[in-house]
Amino acid sequence: MLKVGLTGGIGAGKSEVSRLLVACGAVLIDADRIAREVVAPGTPGLASVVEAFGEEILAADGSLDRPRLGAIVFGDADRLATLNSIVHPLVGARSRELEEAAAEDAVVIHDVPLLTENGLAPLYDLVIVVDAAPQTQLDRLVRLRGMTEEDARARMAAQATREQRREIADIVIDNDVPLKELEQRVKDVWADLVRRSAEPRPSPAE
Repeated sequence: MLKVGLTGGIGAGKSEVSRLLVACGAVLIDADRIAREVVAPGTPGLASVVEAFGEEILAADGSLDRPRLGAIVFGDADRLATLNSIVHPLVGARSRELEEAAAEDAVVIHDVPLLTENGLAPLYDLVIVVDAAPQTQLDRLVRLRGMTEEDARARMAAQATREQRREIADIVIDNDVPLKELEQRVKDVWADLVRRSAEPRPSPAE
């Protein structure tokens, strides 16, 4: 099994790259999706979040009101740390379950938006960074996601810098390109990953 961390700044196109890798045959473990699952209604995770932040972070239907919770923790390092201390272990445990269920010869892609920020690169055999120029990111966030330019810039500024992400990258996928060209780049990367997965790797004891 080859364990690959996939990350990239907001608007860089990481989700598109993960979709293309799955089409090639990768097993995808999506940290964002799991983070939503572990705080779904009726889960111990949601109960813990409510205990920490109060019932005001619940929507009328009993689900987590993400915008309200986001407003509470954004800019408050202590409250964000409290939230992370609840959610991150649950996400980690579920990710390990999914990884263990994959075939021994699988290429497992861990899609982790904050891989750089949380210092998670050592957890993977290699790290892929989807890279795009800041102006490209800004354009996509405003044009495709409907953000205001101010909000888009704030979200970008809250993440690791482009340079910090590239520093931890074993492979960089440049996504300042049309989709057809991106598809070919991902196919080339996939061929490299398959080759690497077939190479013997030292065990942790060696």
